[in-house]
Amino acid sequence: MLIDSAGRMQTNRNLMDEMKKIKRVAKPDLTLLVIDAVVGQDAVNQARAFAEAVGFDGVILTKLDTDARGGAVITVAEEVGKPIYYLGVGQGMDDLMPFDPVWYANRIVPSPE
Repeated sequence: MLIDSAGRMQTNRNLMDEMKKIKRVAKPDLTLLVIDAVVGQDAVNQARAFAEAVGFDGVILTKLDTDARGGAVITVAEEVGKPIYYLGVGQGMDDLMPFDPVWYANRIVPSPE
């Protein structure tokens, strides 16, 4: 079963409390935080707040099909000690790819040609 948090913001305490309740009642086997690559360094703030309030097992980074590079997710993984599971590179389900550190590093710091 997938439960979507519908874009809960870490600054809205009532919605974060609602997320705690959803997690407590649903008892998920795996909880993934989906981070939008466009938000930049705020991704770190989001991850810290969600880790403290709700807890999660790993990260999915989306919108890598835009101009965003999503480098903040490395800081997120380091700060909260959670792995990056998937990268979203488009709009469809087939556009969700397993995290590949070499592919990702080349995207952040392209090789000189």
